[in-house]
Amino acid sequence: MRNLFVFVAALFAVSAYAEIELDEGVLVLTKDNFQGAITDNDYILVEFYAPWCGHCKALAPEYAKAAKDSNIKLGKVDATEQGELAEEYAVRGYPTLKFFKKGNPSEYNGGRQADDIVSWLLKKTGPPAKDIKTVEEAKEFIEANNVAVIGFFKDQSSDEAKAFLDAASSTDDHPFAITSEEALFTEYEAKCGSIILFKKFDEGKVLYDGEYKEKDIKKFVAANALPLIVEFNHETAQKIFGGEIKSHLLLFLNKGEDHFEQIAEAARSVAKPFKEHVLFVTIDANEEDHQRIMEFFGMKKEEVPAARLIKLEDDMAKYKPTSSDLTADTLKQFVQDFLDGKLKQHLLSQELPEDWDKEGVKTLVASNFDAVAMDRTKYVLVEFYAPWCGHCKQLAPIYEKVAEHFKDNEEIVVAKIDSTANELEHTKINSFPTLKLYSKEDNKVIEFNGPRTFEGLTKFLESGGKDAAGEEVEEETEDDEAPRKDEL
Repeated sequence: MRNLFVFVAALFAVSAYAEIELDEGVLVLTKDNFQGAITDNDYILVEFYAPWCGHCKALAPEYAKAAKDSNIKLGKVDATEQGELAEEYAVRGYPTLKFFKKGNPSEYNGGRQADDIVSWLLKKTGPPAKDIKTVEEAKEFIEANNVAVIGFFKDQSSDEAKAFLDAASSTDDHPFAITSEEALFTEYEAKCGSIILFKKFDEGKVLYDGEYKEKDIKKFVAANALPLIVEFNHETAQKIFGGEIKSHLLLFLNKGEDHFEQIAEAARSVAKPFKEHVLFVTIDANEEDHQRIMEFFGMKKEEVPAARLIKLEDDMAKYKPTSSDLTADTLKQFVQDFLDGKLKQHLLSQELPEDWDKEGVKTLVASNFDAVAMDRTKYVLVEFYAPWCGHCKQLAPIYEKVAEHFKDNEEIVVAKIDSTANELEHTKINSFPTLKLYSKEDNKVIEFNGPRTFEGLTKFLESGGKDAAGEEVEEETEDDEAPRKDEL
């Protein structure tokens, strides 16, 4: 009877799979078959995508290749067609990848090339480091991967080996291996405790010389697993902005012009001593997809070639060199001054328009923000907006009506600031529009989270920010996000 039950269960499982369409090896998932897919597979990686999304189109061939190369199932969901699934799994951007282990989702944070995806899945479903027994196995392991890390430990239960395995377990992008075999020690001139990173670029291999601590080993791998100069594109974006190194020197260059190789080579010549602290990145300013990044830094095409430094911590900070002459010496000094804490943040600011206070809604820029918003004799409501933000455009006529309503009230000012062109050291904005009230007398800052209606905003202002009750109206619940760090 038990064998019959197992047979019938297997038969139903096969039937369930038969109902799932395959597209180049990837399971095409819908509301009807999604639950079956994540239930019948102990492990499955799922991409939520939009057909029109450029990042999704760039990922598609790599994702399909990973599906063919991996023993783990890969699926995809058209989030524009399967809205209920997208909402259930809190999809807010494209592509969003989620890894399901026994039906439980977690975020995918690996790279976007086939090898990276396969390596990430192996890490999540197998031992953190492959146990290598022969020289042939080691050579195959190194040859099969663009970056490969091998730990040489006679005693794999030692504290040093455990630190290595902990680093392997928490490093998703790159494959690790471990060996105790004397033949491999001889082949790679390794000592007990050696950790060697092998790579198919730059110097070919690097020997670790730090302490046996998980965080230090991870930092070593992060610093050496990318080229000294990384070209920004769809494939490298996640590794750059999602990596362990949070400070980046960004070189905006025009690929194909004489200055590109000249400046890239100058940067390469000084990058090595900084590689564990600052990532050197080139960005082709001619690429249409990269214009959003230039806008983020307030740059125009005629400023290229140019350099900027960005620090991706909780509070993002940007820095600009004093010289536009990008030589090895000036780049080295710029990075060193940054690491020594000698640089002041570069904050974007527009010119103050002559008619900034002529309309009902006052126009603020970085230079007049503090004087207006922090005037202790007034309540000042400020909208932080982006010109491209759809929700900001919807709010505009309502906001102007609010300003008109209070135009004769000397204690209330209604203002706006373009947060894409003006930056404030004391205020960081994560979504648009954001509305903040700067209180009279104490300058207390109250963020408005009520309904963005004429009634909601006037009630909020009339109460001095005390009455902000209400929920966001349904069509405005998903605000336009400021650029994510991995999409700059």
